[in-house]
Amino acid sequence: MKTENYAPTGYGRVTSTNGQEPCNDHEMGAIDLYPNCEPQSMFLHCSATRLICKAKEVAQVAPPRAIASLTIGSAANLSRTFVTMNKDDVVVDPVELEAIFEQKRSLRSKVRKALKNMDPIQRSQEDNAIQNMVLESSWFKASKSLCAYISSPTLREADTSRIVSDVLSSPAKERKKLYVPRVEDMNSNMKMLMISGLNDLIEKTMNILEPALVDSDGNKREDVMQASHPVDLFIVPGLAFDKSGSRLGRSGGYYDLFLKNYQELTKKRGWKQPLLVGLSYSVQIMEEGAIPVTPFDIPVHALVSPAGFTPISTAALRRCD
Repeated sequence: MKTENYAPTGYGRVTSTNGQEPCNDHEMGAIDLYPNCEPQSMFLHCSATRLICKAKEVAQVAPPRAIASLTIGSAANLSRTFVTMNKDDVVVDPVELEAIFEQKRSLRSKVRKALKNMDPIQRSQEDNAIQNMVLESSWFKASKSLCAYISSPTLREADTSRIVSDVLSSPAKERKKLYVPRVEDMNSNMKMLMISGLNDLIEKTMNILEPALVDSDGNKREDVMQASHPVDLFIVPGLAFDKSGSRLGRSGGYYDLFLKNYQELTKKRGWKQPLLVGLSYSVQIMEEGAIPVTPFDIPVHALVSPAGFTPISTAALRRCD
């Protein structure tokens, strides 16, 4: 039997070290945002079943204050017992969580097939349309600093190459600060490091480009979490989005954890929250409520697809005026 070793790659992706995506999705970053386990156990055993078992264990020792009657998703009309799963006293129903994970796995499989079957000419046309809308938008032009993903053709992500090139080719005095993702470990931890040119990127698993930790002079790159000024804009990848802003990732939990931490940082420092914009091909857009969510999933504020710019939150509506 063939054995594959799995490793984290950019932007919340879980891939095998032979250059192909694993066929099985393992939910990480939902309950166990900070698992301390060996790589093999993280990627082969950190599944919904494992999470549910842990939830049941916690239920047996949870203090009275941790119990609440809440509901999630399709069972909103049912009264069930939830148990605290993290230091923030976020409560979840293990049974419903298991159902959500199963729905996500099924949805990921369908979207991957749709992306694989997408006509190359249509893909190119949609890439151009999406990037044109971003580059011509008022919210992009007004941004002083942003975080953006480096798109991967292997993963069939909406292209960001022109967006990145536009930022990096601007005159130095007018240039926006650009931070791009670097995966740190297998525990859903990711950094956003500033780059000033494409030569700051190094090739990692599946030919995905990530920033080196230091520049050509040996100096550490600026980490957005240590920056003295806030980021205005996040350009976020996803396997699918629905019209309510829910995002379906690739099961790594990297973006949800990072966005949660950055939103907490902005609150602590009294900064304005950044605009979260998802880029999506037409086959990745779903109807409102189509993507099941957990309390740990971070939604986007707006979507850019070939159909146009779709503001979802009030913040997005204000910024597109």
